[in-house]
Amino acid sequence: MAIAKLDVVVLDCPDPVALAGFYAEVLGGEVSDQGDWVDLEVPGGGASLAFQEAPGFVPPEWPSADHSQQFHLDLTVEDMDAAEKAVLALGARPLDTEDRKRSFRVYADPAGHPFCLCAA
Repeated sequence: MAIAKLDVVVLDCPDPVALAGFYAEVLGGEVSDQGDWVDLEVPGGGASLAFQEAPGFVPPEWPSADHSQQFHLDLTVEDMDAAEKAVLALGARPLDTEDRKRSFRVYADPAGHPFCLCAA
């Protein structure tokens, strides 16, 4: 029997409204702005995302043993090329996308958190 159920994944960032907007465009869902804390209810149930203002936020570096990424999000997509074009247009930047034969590509969101687009 489980002790707990995952409720929300919280990302620290300098601008919670902007980062919630980025992920709302990528994943869909409803954004609820509460100032320095912003919730994103993601469609399909499961855990939601929240974004917390963190003054002095320093983004992780990927890959780097000296500046751990801490965590990353894996986002499943039907069309890797179309999804890549869309996230780049929203402000993501590529981190590891050269190997086009792999089933994943690595990007950073506008605040610098790593995430992967993964083939469905």
